[in-house]
Order: sequence, then C-alpha cells, then structure tokens
Amino acid sequence: MNDTIENQGPLMSPPASAYFIAPDSETIVQHTLSVLVDNEAGVLARVIGLFSGRGYNIESLTVSETEHEKHLSRITIIAKGTPKVLEQIKRQLERMVPVHRVVDLTLVAIEKGYEKPLERELALVKVRGAGEKRVEAMRLADAFRAQVIDASTEHFTFEITGRSSKVEQFIAIMQPLGLVEVCRTGIAALNRGELGMSI
Repeated sequence: MNDTIENQGPLMSPPASAYFIAPDSETIVQHTLSVLVDNEAGVLARVIGLFSGRGYNIESLTVSETEHEKHLSRITIIAKGTPKVLEQIKRQLERMVPVHRVVDLTLVAIEKGYEKPLERELALVKVRGAGEKRVEAMRLADAFRAQVIDASTEHFTFEITGRSSKVEQFIAIMQPLGLVEVCRTGIAALNRGELGMSI
C-alpha cells in the first residue's frame, strides 16, 4: 500500500485559484458587479486581467459605452466566489485608475429585499427543421415571446430576451427540434428603484 502511494510521486497541490483560499465552510455565491469606467483603449483587458491573474472566474461579461459625452462605459460582470473573494474583487477593481465606481448589484438588491437586481439577456437562436418540427418550433417560440428575425423554408432564427433561466430553457426546448447555433449577449443589469449609478 505504501509502495503504491510512494510511486505516485508527490501529492498535487490545488490550482492557484482564489476559490481555494477560503475554508470549505464558506459557500460559493454568484454576484452581479457593475463597473463604471473611462471608455479608453485597454480598460477591458485590464479588468479581465485582474480576474484571470488571480484565478477568478467570470460567468458573464458585457460592456458598452453608456454616456457618450463623458466617454464612460459600463461593464457588467457575473462572477462566482465566496463573499470574501467577491469583496476582494470589488476592492481591487476600485483601485484601478480608469475605474470610477464599482457596485455589487446583488448586495444592493438583497438590502432592498429582492433576490436579484434587474437582469436581462438577449440570445439569437437558429433552428433548422421542416414539417411537424417546424410547426412545433414556431408554437414554442410564440409561447416564449421569441421573435422571428430571419427565416427560410428550412430554418428560423429567433430573437429572445429575458432572464438567463428563460433563455436557457428556450434553448433546451429547441435542441430536439433542430437547434443549429446560439449566440448570447451576456447579462445586462440595473439596480431596482429610481437611483442610478452615474458619477
């Protein structure tokens, strides 16, 4: 028994990831972070580099200029980790020079008595089929309020908007009906209520 263990060589240490810093008793949670940054070259690469350099995983990332006159962009990041890891991420983002503000939208929503902030995702879903499958795809798309944005006698391309769970359910239902291709935007999110995030 001992010989077998010795022949396997030294035990492998866990990957250098932030997930292994926290004790096992801490649960992994998913939070939505909103980051207001200057719209300049290299900002997104620096933000992503902060995550990848420390072993943090990004589940979803969207970015676009939101205030043209001020040249500000908003980055929405869905990240998983322990509460301590997520707080560390937030603090490290706040220290970056082009970053104006970082808000943990999930924490703000919880403080207001909600489970999540307002979150929506858009997806383009291409389905190929004929006959009964084609009719069924159209019927289900109507039930999900998906719009046909391209069609031929052999295919449909649907546009669907909603929570990620709705998008995922629609994709799963289309799978046996001839799903060909999917493109998803990632999550866009805002706080509930009248207050904004502007600086």
